[in-house]
Amino acid sequence: MFEQLKRILAKVQADYADLRYEIKRDTFINFSGKELDRIGANKTDGYVLRVLKGGGMSSVSFTRPEEAGAAIRSALDNAGLFSRNQEKPVILAHSPVIRENFSPLQKLDPAHITIDEKLELTRRYNNIPLSQEKIITTNIGYADISREKYFLNTEGSEINENLVTVRMGGYITSKEGNLTQNLRISSGGSNGFQNVQNLEEMFEKRTKIVLDLLQAKPIPGGAANCVLNPSMAGVFAHEAFGHFSEADIVESLPAMREKMQLGNILGNEVLSITDDATLPGQLGFYKYDDEGVAVRPVKLLTNGVLTGRLHSRRTAAEFNEPLSGHCVAEDFRYAPIIRMGTIFIEPGTLTLEELLNIAENGYYILDAKGGQTSGENFTFGAQYGYEVINGRLGQMVRDINISGNLYQTLKDITQVGNDRVLSRTGGCGKGQTNIRSCHGAPHVLVRDVIIGGV
Repeated sequence: MFEQLKRILAKVQADYADLRYEIKRDTFINFSGKELDRIGANKTDGYVLRVLKGGGMSSVSFTRPEEAGAAIRSALDNAGLFSRNQEKPVILAHSPVIRENFSPLQKLDPAHITIDEKLELTRRYNNIPLSQEKIITTNIGYADISREKYFLNTEGSEINENLVTVRMGGYITSKEGNLTQNLRISSGGSNGFQNVQNLEEMFEKRTKIVLDLLQAKPIPGGAANCVLNPSMAGVFAHEAFGHFSEADIVESLPAMREKMQLGNILGNEVLSITDDATLPGQLGFYKYDDEGVAVRPVKLLTNGVLTGRLHSRRTAAEFNEPLSGHCVAEDFRYAPIIRMGTIFIEPGTLTLEELLNIAENGYYILDAKGGQTSGENFTFGAQYGYEVINGRLGQMVRDINISGNLYQTLKDITQVGNDRVLSRTGGCGKGQTNIRSCHGAPHVLVRDVIIGGV
């Protein structure tokens, strides 16, 4: 494959160019209630060419080798347009030349499992909630996706990396009278099919929770001390904080860039946040980004102080900061953009019981359920929660939304648990979809959370 890519790249007359070729394979199965409504497998492939000439950078995607000539001409023409119409030239930070073939270990490769086996496993999980009288429907699916990537640039790098992702999950919906409740369920990983095996107990527990929600009381609005479970705290780390650690988000926002200067004190001294896509077997694991840069762990926040940022080669040069290897594309249709890998809050020393005792009275909030950010403000939904009364768990509550300001909340996280959990499914919709971008956290205690409720 590299010989073909070299022949294409040799025709590009530019200051710099890179070419990525991908073969994407995916299998998908989905049940809507008892009905199988989607099943199949696809194989697609294509190329992305990026060129830098005269300070202008452009990218073009194409699907067949015979389209390479037209793609090169288009990319060079567009680079010229950018060069003549932008305030400053694009400069790429130096990156070492890398030549490697790398495939992460698959304990049980999903390519070796028949689609019949995948279908029967999904059907078995789907039938668990449907066996209960008050479960009115489900939406449960399986998917596996592989990206076999070949990267070549004019600096001499040649990288082949194959990334595989599997996931199982969806929604379970219960109903009693006029009240309807739904609950997410998910599992998956990047190191094999075993990540979606033996999930019967998880489906049973989630079914019980969504049935219990029919008896839960709506949470009252107001401000309260809240212990967030790893899912909720991880979503805060990703959505509210993590995106402002992506250099392309803050570079054109002067006020935000001023706030997010390295060395600024942003949070409580108990709080540290890291992005580490090098953790073997984790969902967000990869070795090289789609610019051919080796990914490295980045300590973004250390004891409340901003200490790192996520970069592409362009933004690393713009900020005069080290490369991080966080420029990732969804697939062969896209040029890469800056993305989080595995972002998480570092664990502290306290148990969940100790956090609840310190909270005294408030709420224990579990499992993220959507949300949005607007600048430095955020609103997140939670799937369910419990009252905390004198440090002990009380009645289940539902219809939960929490909101706040990023910088105030970073200071209001006053205690951090010792039980970090990393998510087993992921996803981020910034510009493109990244199913491998994931998050994690231990339990954390947040003071005076604004709760939207009754």
